[in-house]
Amino acid sequence: MSTQKSGNPAMAWAGWLFSFAIIGVIAYHARMGAVSPRIANPEVTGVPRPVEFLFGIDWLPMLEAGTVVAMILLVGGCALASRRHPGHPYLLMTIATTAIVWQDPIMNWAPYAVYNPQLWHWPEDWPLINLSPTVEPFIVIGYAMFYFGPFFPAVWILRRMQAKRPMDSFVWRHPLWSLAGLILVIGFVFDMMLEVSLVRTGLYIYSQAIPFGTIFAGTTFQFPLLWESTFVCFVMIPAGVLCYRDDTGRTVAEKLSQRLRLFPGRPALATFIVMFGILNIAYFMYGGAFALIRVSGAATSLACPYPYPEAKVYDPQGYYESEGQPGPYFEGYWNRITIGQPEGRPKVNPLKPDAACLPKEKS
Repeated sequence: MSTQKSGNPAMAWAGWLFSFAIIGVIAYHARMGAVSPRIANPEVTGVPRPVEFLFGIDWLPMLEAGTVVAMILLVGGCALASRRHPGHPYLLMTIATTAIVWQDPIMNWAPYAVYNPQLWHWPEDWPLINLSPTVEPFIVIGYAMFYFGPFFPAVWILRRMQAKRPMDSFVWRHPLWSLAGLILVIGFVFDMMLEVSLVRTGLYIYSQAIPFGTIFAGTTFQFPLLWESTFVCFVMIPAGVLCYRDDTGRTVAEKLSQRLRLFPGRPALATFIVMFGILNIAYFMYGGAFALIRVSGAATSLACPYPYPEAKVYDPQGYYESEGQPGPYFEGYWNRITIGQPEGRPKVNPLKPDAACLPKEKS
């Protein structure tokens, strides 16, 4: 019996050339800081910070260097896997969870995720990119490790639970529901630990959040724990469930692609299309949930003080201005019909008597 150990050499070379081309495009267009007049605050020089990040350390160089190392390992691992196990479902899911990064500007817009302008990022005025409240950084390319990662401990736990229980137990009769539940718990905890640390180190903020379910509410480092750590599981769960193998040895994604009769002569491509399509729908559900919160006007807890003064204050609903946060302000894109403000950013009445964002020396 022989097994295929390597893929098509021409395809391998094409993959490497594509990777180098992407790196070249990124290097050519990379920029740092609030460059575009769309977000730049002309009244501020340099990068003053009104708050101290974790331990008073500038974490950005370390986080970006870590991303580069992680991506080298990820790309190298995928290249090696594609030669030894071409078309493997885990490889396809890694690519699919990386590819949904095209939606990231939308998913920064929906939950008010404001990134530090000092991160290396795409030009702020590019179409789609300009939906991000401030910048769209390169660091988000590591999505695969975030969205696909919880599957591995979850399926490990599930297999051990099955090994200790009879065949008529819930984990045997409903393995997909069991796996989904495990990913929900693991994903929630994983997201909480990761994002709280990233917010605390100054990578980004959630500028507005619902007070209920938000930890450190009203501070620069507020985090909508109940909402964000639950909603991200909308993507983590299908990513894991699609890779679950039944007793036939086939994954859920492979069985779905066969049932849909997609590209019968190219099963790996069909499986990838199923994965990519379902993950995009799931990611839209994540953004849609936050968009509903946005439209409701319930995200009234503000990250005060606003930590990136070199950029204008992202204030689409006028909440920052009413709470005394110094401007200038900008509303960003998708802030009219999409959230029920056809006239744009509303005119703000005089400051609230108990304005929460006034600088300390002026309060």
